[in-house]
Amino acid sequence: MKIGGLQKVSLIDYPGKISAIIFTQGCNFLCPYCHNPELVDPKYYQPCLSEKDILHFLGTRRGKLDAVTITGGEPTLQKNLIPFIQKIRKMSFAVKLDSNASRPDVLESLIKEKLLDFIALDVKAPLEKYPGLVGAPVSADAIRDSIRLVLKANMPHEFRTTVVTSLLTPLDILEIVNEIAGAKRYALQRFKPVRTLDQKFLRERTYPEDELLKLKEQAERTISWVVIR
Repeated sequence: MKIGGLQKVSLIDYPGKISAIIFTQGCNFLCPYCHNPELVDPKYYQPCLSEKDILHFLGTRRGKLDAVTITGGEPTLQKNLIPFIQKIRKMSFAVKLDSNASRPDVLESLIKEKLLDFIALDVKAPLEKYPGLVGAPVSADAIRDSIRLVLKANMPHEFRTTVVTSLLTPLDILEIVNEIAGAKRYALQRFKPVRTLDQKFLRERTYPEDELLKLKEQAERTISWVVIR
């Protein structure tokens, strides 16, 4: 596992649980507004943390932490993701996975092997907009397959979209909502112009609060639980 960071405790990342967050290094997307450039662009990489040290730390937190979130970067690129999660589960932690939805084959394996307790899937744009937004080759079919896998999986999940003014229109958000119809949770994430992969996005204005509230109200016609964060 290429592990680029560890947050030892979070009260908000995993709904209803106290969790540690493990950040994997490496991503197959180069979203210009990404706020974790040190996990995405090799020129910003820092030395990886030891998997052994991470597992030792988790062992010392039994009874104090409920769960572990694995995020990135993009965790599904990691060759040893499945055995790594198996080791975490043996310590009786719940596991939440954050993914960009590009590897439905990996998600399917994780779901079939019952290795996850919660999935958070980024849906960055309407599928036809992906090639111009993620800065890398992408299969719209793969994104759609991942969405369908999560919708069919009998487990807690969340879809989420970072709302970037210059990249997404209100109609785009509604198109995403239609794509994920049947979802249990949907989060509209405020874009924050801090530590972006492309520095021009440091000058990006954020969506006005009243516009976000309108989007939330419209999304709630299709999805029962919608939050702005």
